[in-house]
Amino acid sequence: MFGNWKKQHKAKQEVSVEVSEKDGIRSLHLGSGTVQSSMKLADPAELVLSYTRAMMAFLLFEPEPRRILMIGLGGGSLAKFVYHRMPAVELVAVECEPAVIFAARQYFHVPENDERFRAELGEGSAWVAENPRSCDVMLVDGYDGHEQVPELTTESFYADARKALTDEGVLVTNLWSSDNRFDTYLQRMERVFSAVVCVPAERRGNVIVLAFARSPGRPRWDDLRDHARRLQSLYGIEFIKFVEDLRELNPHSGGRLQV
Repeated sequence: MFGNWKKQHKAKQEVSVEVSEKDGIRSLHLGSGTVQSSMKLADPAELVLSYTRAMMAFLLFEPEPRRILMIGLGGGSLAKFVYHRMPAVELVAVECEPAVIFAARQYFHVPENDERFRAELGEGSAWVAENPRSCDVMLVDGYDGHEQVPELTTESFYADARKALTDEGVLVTNLWSSDNRFDTYLQRMERVFSAVVCVPAERRGNVIVLAFARSPGRPRWDDLRDHARRLQSLYGIEFIKFVEDLRELNPHSGGRLQV
């Protein structure tokens, strides 16, 4: 049995990987008190943190992806959810720290590599640049203990990300609205992608950005709400709220989202 505890591993870049546990929730930290990932011990595949649930908002626009690429594994919350709840998807997670991969498997129930899932040790921006047209959806959540990894916010990275996506592909990235470079990151994505929308997470501060290789057009709110109801019933995630948040944060007119 685990109690309240903390264990550290040192990777080659001296990144401290810490695991804590409280009230049935196990969490991952990278060199600070900031929670990078959390897992409910009673249901390891549940998405505990609101920003991880908000990252699944891409399903409103890309409901049946075949290949998903994750940049940044963390505790593997999204990887486990996709692996267990979306069995038709092939998933690759690229993580630059071996200690993070070790902790994800040792303490967070991330599965071993098989025909549907691979956790690869590598630098995310380089992997993306070397693998064009490799995914339908790219999930980017590459933070150290203090900020998003700079290599994952450059305009050249976003350009490589678009090339790594299929024609209807979606980049999904987790940003902090309090970051004074937030608008700069958005502008870089807007210069590279055909359309960009924002979805705030329930937890204040996290904003999920969806960047589309090809614009999804001008979807009607009624159609998005109907789709959200089906997704919410299927996955138990607050997709209806995501649609309302899209309406609040993004341009819209005539009963349609303008993207």
